[in-house]
Amino acid sequence: MNLSPGSKVGPYEIVELIGSGGMGEVWKARDTRLGRIVAIKRVKEQHSDRFKQEAKSIASLNNPYICQIHDIGHDYIVLEYVEGKPLSSPLPEREAVRLAIQIATALEAAHKKGIIHRDLKPGNIMVTEEGSAKLLDFGLAKLYEQDASSSAVATADFLATQAGAVLGTVAYMSPEQAQGQPVDARSDIFSFGLVLYEMLSGKRAFSGDSNFAVMTAIVKEEPPPLQTSPILEKIVRKCLAKQPSRRYQTMSEVKAALEKVLEEMQSKSSTEPQPSIAVLPFVNMSGDKEQEYFSDGLAEEIINALAQIPKLKVIARTSAFAFRGKEQDITKIAEALRVCTILEGSVRKSGNRIRVTAQLIDAADGSHLWSERYDREMADVFAIQDEISQAIAGKLRLRLSVGRPLVKRKTENIEAYNLCLIGRYHFLRFTPEGFTQSKEYYEKAIDLDPTLALTWFGLADLYSASGFLGYTPPKQSYEQCRQATLRALELDEMLPQAHAMMAQLRANGCEWKAAELEFRRALELGPESAEVFFFYSFSYLVPMQRLDEALEWMRRAIELDPLSPSLRNGLGIIYTLMRQYDSAIDQLRKALELSPQHALVMSNLGACYALTGKVDEEIRVREMSVQLLRNPMSLASLGAAYASAGKVGEAQKYVKELQELAEKAYVPCFAFAVIYLGLGEIDKAFDYFERAIEERDAMAISGTAHPSLDPLRSHPRYQALLRKMNLET
Repeated sequence: MNLSPGSKVGPYEIVELIGSGGMGEVWKARDTRLGRIVAIKRVKEQHSDRFKQEAKSIASLNNPYICQIHDIGHDYIVLEYVEGKPLSSPLPEREAVRLAIQIATALEAAHKKGIIHRDLKPGNIMVTEEGSAKLLDFGLAKLYEQDASSSAVATADFLATQAGAVLGTVAYMSPEQAQGQPVDARSDIFSFGLVLYEMLSGKRAFSGDSNFAVMTAIVKEEPPPLQTSPILEKIVRKCLAKQPSRRYQTMSEVKAALEKVLEEMQSKSSTEPQPSIAVLPFVNMSGDKEQEYFSDGLAEEIINALAQIPKLKVIARTSAFAFRGKEQDITKIAEALRVCTILEGSVRKSGNRIRVTAQLIDAADGSHLWSERYDREMADVFAIQDEISQAIAGKLRLRLSVGRPLVKRKTENIEAYNLCLIGRYHFLRFTPEGFTQSKEYYEKAIDLDPTLALTWFGLADLYSASGFLGYTPPKQSYEQCRQATLRALELDEMLPQAHAMMAQLRANGCEWKAAELEFRRALELGPESAEVFFFYSFSYLVPMQRLDEALEWMRRAIELDPLSPSLRNGLGIIYTLMRQYDSAIDQLRKALELSPQHALVMSNLGACYALTGKVDEEIRVREMSVQLLRNPMSLASLGAAYASAGKVGEAQKYVKELQELAEKAYVPCFAFAVIYLGLGEIDKAFDYFERAIEERDAMAISGTAHPSLDPLRSHPRYQALLRKMNLET
């Protein structure tokens, strides 16, 4: 069957031809089930064995810098569609080293799985629009064996690579490939050196007027000297040693050498402040407080657009909006948020017209770097957002993808967009009433324009929060959230928030591999998102017991959102899981300074007091938590505290209250698990814990590492509980 735009291969609808070669064709296609764009590689019959080998090779690899496989058919494989361009050269040294480390990371992952690429070249390395490397085309990849008695890779011959057979692209071959000799991982290291040479110089290391001349040069000659730093020259030369034994022996060694170079580059430039900005809430000049949703939404969209710009630190909404209504001392705000520039502005909306003013201010001296006024129709709102973002990038001398807008037009129906902003405004109140109003506005927006991806994501966010806060049963909210997220991704596969939400759903379903893939996609699309960092840390790394990594990602989130009590609370929880109770208490107290009546923070502070034997202080803060928010979890935690203090009668009162409450409304099973654990009724605690997992309760799933569960770990049912969550130790 010949493919053409509009034809189908299984559930995939062909969009256009991407490229073709001797082994087959690659097509851009649309997965009609999920709505996402994919790449379909179709091979010619005589190459079917290599095709199967490529599918097996890629399927065994899970790395953010390797193109992922989605599906396989009789004569095709379905791959991740990578938006971007092939690796270009020459590049600035720092950029070349940054990308080289990512490529080395991909090869390191492949080699650890016993796979060598054998066709590494710039054409098989894509650079995404977000600036990440993606290694493609494992069509010549082959498994190799490793000598157990030596750290060196064995040079065993392979069935499909007999001596004398030459496979690969001539200009990027290793000497052993060029001579048809057996190859191992060190052959990829030579090819990597050739690619790095070209990235730094803009020229190939070996050239000639025929393939034979190029192969002869690779085997016998040395490349011209590089005009680069001595340390990089040394690394490239070692990669390009003619004898494999004189090269780096593993990609891990290459990566470590490059990481050291990058570290030195960063330390030298540490005196130069990183470009950074906080976008303050735009002042609503409409004279109607109800219009505040629009000025907030405009500022938030600009924050999201700026966050796409590489190397720009953009403060998240929570921290930037903390200064609403306060005296605008720019210097103090910038100092609190640790930024060099501030964007402030105002919005006046009247009928179908808007007036937006914006000023970019240098925090050091308060001078205006740029200012502009826009008098436009409402239909131009997306263009205004993009123009402001592009102007800021220009003033801060940040490089953007040529011709690529930072803000895409999201809908032709401006009223639907307005309703979406109102829905978001009410959602961020985080109250049951706010959630109800938010849902109403989102649904109205969908009625007007069912193709607006932001609205579907807003609904997904609403359902997720409603389940987490106990307003609806987690299982119900999980399914509602899943459907809304799938719809958002079907409409806009490039929406990082939607990928982060899908990752959380996968994690709540204990599908850990799928969760990490989605998180990696979210991090690739939204490289500077505090929200994505937070959920990656808490929803994935914590259950995986990768606490050092969880700590680092949470710290990175706080850099972007330093005034967020939720992030400080998250950091406090991670320190608690690491048994670093003093640090945990310090972070939780900082969270309470930011939000003195944050009931959840108080509850976590109470847990730290309990773990350090300060029972009276635990009860005091848990009682305060119940006074502020009398919900099932705060009641259960206080009941458990009373039980631990020997006040069993008081604890039983809370058991009864929870039981009575459960007859009228939803009560999380995890709440019962907590209070029964405090009472020492272990079997009942396990019963409810298991039900909480079945309910997809995120709090129960992420809580498996908590020290308060230590009494359960030796119990036979605990390992069964871990198996239920696919977290076997």
